[in-house]
Amino acid sequence: MILVDTHVVVWLAFEASRLSKRARAAIEAARQEANGLAISDITLFELTALASKRRIHLEISLETFLREVETRFIVLPISSRACALALGLPSAYPKDPADRIIGGTALAEGLPLLTADREIRQSKALRTVW
Repeated sequence: MILVDTHVVVWLAFEASRLSKRARAAIEAARQEANGLAISDITLFELTALASKRRIHLEISLETFLREVETRFIVLPISSRACALALGLPSAYPKDPADRIIGGTALAEGLPLLTADREIRQSKALRTVW
């Protein structure tokens, strides 16, 4: 199983060409496994915020879009362990609370994070795929 960062969910839905070859291969491999792809539940909130700011344009209702996302990914809840690990991420890791929850979730679940975010990848705080 791979944890997918919010922007990757957006790209999968709207701009798949932005995914790297390695990311596409990792997604395909994870889809073929029983467990597949996961997101942190904070990703649903981030998608809501992106839609409300008109940074993503939906042809369907927001609720329908979010339900579609929920059917395509395993949605992992924010756990106490993920929160504790998020606070312990190094200073090189992005300060954005959602990024930290996603990173904490990856650590808590022992999953690599599929992300194009250079700051996250360069922090070396967790396993990443891109």
